[in-house]
Parts: sequence; structure tokens; C-alpha cells
Amino acid sequence: MQQKPQGKRFHRSNMSSQDESHQDLCDDGGLDCSQTRKQRTGFGEYSQLDNNSDTSEITDMDTVLIFPRMETKLYKRRWLMLFIFSAYSMSNAFMWLQYSIIGNIFMRFYNIDSLAIDWLSMIFFLTYIPLILPVMWVLDNRGIRDVVVVGAAFNCIGAWIKTGTAHPGMFAMTLFGQFVCSIATVFILGIPSRLASLWFGQHEVSTACAVGVLGNQMGIAIGFLLPPILVPNVDDVDELAYYIRIMFYTSAGVATLIFILVVIVFQEKPELPPSQSQVQARSTPPEENSYMSSILRLLRNKSFMLLMVSYGLNVGCFYSISTLLNRMIIDQYPGEEVNAGRIGLTIVVAGMAGSLICGIWLDKTKTYKQTALAVYVLSLIGMVIYTFTLNLGYLWVVFVTAGTLGFFMTGYLPLGFEFAVELTYPESEGTSSGLLNCSAQIFGIIFTISQGKIIDRWGTFAGNIFLCIFLLIGSILTGLIKSDLRRQKANLQQAEVRTVSPTGSVTSGKDYGATATVHWQRQS
Repeated sequence: MQQKPQGKRFHRSNMSSQDESHQDLCDDGGLDCSQTRKQRTGFGEYSQLDNNSDTSEITDMDTVLIFPRMETKLYKRRWLMLFIFSAYSMSNAFMWLQYSIIGNIFMRFYNIDSLAIDWLSMIFFLTYIPLILPVMWVLDNRGIRDVVVVGAAFNCIGAWIKTGTAHPGMFAMTLFGQFVCSIATVFILGIPSRLASLWFGQHEVSTACAVGVLGNQMGIAIGFLLPPILVPNVDDVDELAYYIRIMFYTSAGVATLIFILVVIVFQEKPELPPSQSQVQARSTPPEENSYMSSILRLLRNKSFMLLMVSYGLNVGCFYSISTLLNRMIIDQYPGEEVNAGRIGLTIVVAGMAGSLICGIWLDKTKTYKQTALAVYVLSLIGMVIYTFTLNLGYLWVVFVTAGTLGFFMTGYLPLGFEFAVELTYPESEGTSSGLLNCSAQIFGIIFTISQGKIIDRWGTFAGNIFLCIFLLIGSILTGLIKSDLRRQKANLQQAEVRTVSPTGSVTSGKDYGATATVHWQRQS
């Protein structure tokens, strides 16, 4: 009596991970495959051929159900895509901070007050809030390449607008140039997690996301370091305009080169997906991923909403510190504009190390909530130490405490992105990251304005205590998040496959990465 497996026909999108299960069963000896073999006739299409070439005897009841599993592959050029995006993000982040870190110089050059200087930074936050929803729609409907190309174009155009503003009467135009650059930011901040998911495998996706965020942090670091060096605090206005012009033309040239690279080299996605979670994402019908329904599902996800608020509190504090750092340092250490930039550089470089370590740690352990909570609490501790040591009169102490703060606070950025993707899979990574960043921009505006007013009235110490309170609230909210790692479940899903042993008894096996359960029955 010959055993013939039978099965039920499924839609192709539901069959993507079963083919390997069938082959494994054949290889393990749990299923007699001598009478059938498969032949690939096209992408994702298979036909059944009997060894005796008598296909007329094969019926629906006798045919072995073959579930073709889409092949996954990692392409070397994924690192090139990541490098180009990181360079683009770096250029834009430099634009954000090139005014505020030498705010006292620009206040005198343009004859404006401190709030006007703060708005050259805060306009990046304000622009993001109304534009993030349409940009997320473009990302979901047109793809990552179109978003990156448009963003690089805005970044380049804004940089060239600012080249003509090195004159005391051109503040309005330089604000407009910052506005154009801020539009590019909307096309940047939500990309790292999406890019990592599209191009990188499950064991390197968090590291790739961290590297993507690293580009933005590198731009912030350069924004802290170079402006105080390129634009010295000289009294002669014409000489000062000359130095400012050099800074603007340099940044415009870099932005142009990056734009050309993006247009020529940057690609949408690899031909084959890098992971089984991406296999499932590509197989999902478009109607199940409508833009508004996706946002509504995210807003009903309690864990994601807690993360969105806690992420906004943490990153909003970082934005406020970055924007007001020059004022805080100059208030305690007059004439130390260059060291203010170096302290900012220390914060970001330490944060870059923290980001990379967090990314590698997540890829190794997958302990998203535990890591997020630990980093958040350590950010709070770092902020408290920084607050109580800033006014001691020792710059080296400020460097040490600022570096400790930056390691954890800036290191939280990619961690939040990856945790959000885990909590919201299979929703678009761009949508979850966009909502996180929207929260960060809102709190960034609130904290920057509020802390600035507090510093003006009660001093730097009170302003930093203000941020410590909200970091404590964020730590509590992070502890309340329920860790539901949906992407990991998709990658490690184990669907049972009932097989027939040689004796005719039913045994169970595991199909890693399968999307459906297949029943193999003995037929007399």
C-alpha cells in the first residue's frame, strides 16, 4: 500500500514558507518523496512531475502540496545603501546645529535675540509635525528611494540658499534656508529602521538601524565641532561674514555631492528579501496595509503609545540640551565657545558609541524592553550628575559628565526605533518611526522654549532640573510597556507539521518561519 500525501490548495501568498518544510521532511526521511519531484517554471511557480513522466495519473487528491518558500539573500551593496543614507543624514544634521552652537556670534552678527537663534534650530521640529503624515504616505506608496531623493534635493537647495545670507541684513533669508533644510529632515528621521528592515537580515537589523542613526549623530557631532572653528568670534563684521560664507559654501558643496550620489546609486530594495519577516511583509496584500488603517492600529496599540511618549520625552530632552548648550556653557564659563562645541561633540561621540553598542546588543540578545528601560534610567542618572556638576567650575568634569549623559541619552535613539518595529510589526517601519519622531519634535519644541525661559529667569541649574523631572516620567512609562516582540515571532515562528512515520503513526515536526500548518495524511 503506497502512502500518498494530500493537501489543500492555498493562495500563493500563504504558501511562501512551506516549500522548505516539505523538502526538510523529504531529507529527514519522514515523507516518501520518491514518486514526486518539483520543477521551477517561473518566479514563485512550481509544477509537479512524476518520475515516470505520467502526469495524467496525478489528481488533486494525489498531488503533493508544494508550498514554495521565497528565497532570502543578503547583498553586499546593502552597506553602500546604508553609507549613502548616513552621509545624507549627516549633512542635514550639521545644518540643524551650525547656528545654535555659536549662537552668541550670530546674535551679534544678525542683531537678534536668543529666541530668534533658538528658532533657527526649532524650525526643524516645527516643520516635522505637519509634514510627517504626508511624507509617511509617500514612503508607503512610492517607496524609500523617492523619499530619500526628494529629501536630499531639499537639503541641497536649502544649503545653497544659505550661501547668500552671510550679511547682517539677511536673517530672514537664512531662516528661510533653514526652513528648506528642515523639510529634508522629515524625509530622513524615519528611514533608518525601514532601510535596515528592507536590506538587512534578522541578526544584523538592529546594528544596521544603529549605523543609520549614527549618520545623524555624526552630523550633530560635526555641527558641534566645526562652526566654532570655522567662525571665530572676531569683532570685525566683514571678516566675520567671510568666515560664515566659508562655512555655508562648504556645507553646500557637501550636500550637492551627496545629492548626486543618492540619485545615481541609491536603490529601492534588493531583488530578494533579506529575512522571513520581509518575505511575509512582501506577501501581504496592499489592501491590508492601507495608510490610515495602519496609523489607527498604531494609535490603538497601548505599548506603542507608551513608547511614543517616553521616546518623545527622552529625545526632546536631547534636542533641548543640544540647542541650548552654548547658552548653558557660556553662562557658567564665559568665552568658552570652542569648548562648548567640544562638549557637544563629546556628548554625541559618546552617544554614537552607545548607539552602536545598543544595536549590537539587541542583535545578540533581543532584550528590547530590558535594554530600553536600563538605558532610560541611566540617561536620567547621567542627566542628574550633569546638572549637579555643571556649575562646579571645572571644565574637565563637564566633559566627563556630558559624555556619560550622551552615551545613554543619544544611544537610546536607535533602540527606540527598533523597539517600535518589534511592537508594531507588520506595520510599516516608516510609520512607527515617523510617529516616534513626531513625538520627539513636539517635546523638543516644548522643552527648548520652556528650558530657555527657565534659564533666563532662574538659571541653568533650574532648567536642567526641569529636564530631569521629565526623564523620570519617561523611565516610569518605559517600565509600563508590555514587551510584545512581533517581528521576532514572525522570524522564529514555529508552525507544526504533522508527518507520517514509516509505521503509519502520526508525528509532529517544526517548520521554522512557516506561515501555515500543513496536514499530511495517510491514504490507503
